[in-house]
Amino acid sequence: MLQTTRAIVLKSVKHGDHSRVLKTWTSLHGACSFLVRIGKRNGVSDASLQALNRLELVFREIPDRELQVVRELRVERPYVNVPHDPVRATLALFVQEVLYKVLRTGSCDGELDRFLHEALEVMDNDRDLSCYPIVFLVQLSAHLGFFPAAPEQGEDRFDLKEGHFVAGAAQHGHTMRPSLSMALVSIMELGIQELNRVKVAAQDRQELLDHLLLYYQLHVEGFGEMRSPAILHQLLR
Repeated sequence: MLQTTRAIVLKSVKHGDHSRVLKTWTSLHGACSFLVRIGKRNGVSDASLQALNRLELVFREIPDRELQVVRELRVERPYVNVPHDPVRATLALFVQEVLYKVLRTGSCDGELDRFLHEALEVMDNDRDLSCYPIVFLVQLSAHLGFFPAAPEQGEDRFDLKEGHFVAGAAQHGHTMRPSLSMALVSIMELGIQELNRVKVAAQDRQELLDHLLLYYQLHVEGFGEMRSPAILHQLLR
């Protein structure tokens, strides 16, 4: 039976001369991989398979098959500003790198799917994106199961290893200083569409981003190091 789904491209890998393996997040089945024919004859263009492109795919689902074969493909919602703005393009690289690391497995999740499409729309259209990476990471953590627990009275530092706030520094050393921890609290209360309400100084943004990436490394197996944050630190001052 043919199925139609929205999909976000996480990565495109060459598979022979006339096809690509497309690793995606789909609205219908969560993380999925597809085989896509490219080229002028009965194929699609490489441009339509760029990372984070929002697609509509038609495929025939074969249970227990690792690669589903795409029958039809179109770009559902082209980006307006991302291709022409170096800041947005770098943010797209960052988001793609994060999502590829955390969405390698998983079934359909409607709330996560809505968040991802909402976050990509904000990335393409909002004016001030200086706090986008930190808000994105905090809000994404809620869908991955390790959203920070809110502080109780007297707890002034966030413990990255345990995922909650504590009073004073922990012995393992993975705690954030009080002012940075309070900045995290303010971000926890906001959605991805409320970037204009986030007030964090540039130096604190960079430090908080580094801490949040460490937080992901501690809570997502195999997350590893990121390449794009170094560029973000230069652009989002």
